[in-house]
Amino acid sequence: AAMMLVNGSLAFAPTTTEMAVMIRRPTNTKLMAGGFEWEDPTEQFDQGVENPFKNPELMNSGEEGMKVDPARLLGPRLSGTNLYLVGMMGSGKSAVGDVVARRMGTYNFLDTDDIIEKATGMTIPDIFEAEGEEGFRTAESQVLDSVHSYVRCVISTGGGLVCKQTNWSKLQTGIVIWLDVDPELIIKRVEGTDRPLLQTEDPLQTLKDLLEERTDKYSQADLRIEITEDMDEEAVASTIVKDLHDFIDENPPAWKLAKQKAQSEGLDWVQ
Repeated sequence: AAMMLVNGSLAFAPTTTEMAVMIRRPTNTKLMAGGFEWEDPTEQFDQGVENPFKNPELMNSGEEGMKVDPARLLGPRLSGTNLYLVGMMGSGKSAVGDVVARRMGTYNFLDTDDIIEKATGMTIPDIFEAEGEEGFRTAESQVLDSVHSYVRCVISTGGGLVCKQTNWSKLQTGIVIWLDVDPELIIKRVEGTDRPLLQTEDPLQTLKDLLEERTDKYSQADLRIEITEDMDEEAVASTIVKDLHDFIDENPPAWKLAKQKAQSEGLDWVQ
């Protein structure tokens, strides 16, 4: 049964099983109940993977002429950390997020707007009309509460999700990636769609005003991906993959820092 909004809130949050149906897996199969099934022991112990862009030999599969997608090497390096895509409507978060998850192979893709629509049985424009923007933002926060406790996910968020400070604490449990697109390019992309916030006399100016309001929040992201008109989803995904590998180098996990400290002190480290 579809959930309904009650005074701007979901009547009940999606259950684990319902959430599972909404998850797009790289293999197109459904992951039923429970975070435990998402744990991949081989990844937990495969902590020796380095940045393939600095170690090109890692992209050789051993088969003649075959190359390993560097996105495949992100999983072991991220150790289950979620990736959150933020940015304006029309910036490509859903399409790019799906590509990144599929290329990684071990991550699932979630779209908060998609979850809200399935959970309520209403379209986003219908929710805005019935409950207003504030009602939609409340439902959005509830969905984020549900999904942020999952691991190994690429999560596409609504453009205005960053406006609530409480949402930021959830986003910062993972790595936040801002897809930065010029308003003029976004307008071309969303032309003919029924984006609720753009039903104004001057949609481009509305978009510019919204971006100005949100830029302070977006700019707090861990990574900023500047997207130009000539970049398709694969190109954006490839940029994200490379920048993520570099980000991990610059922000090494605790185990790696401990290993480096032990080695600097002349201590043996379990290999």
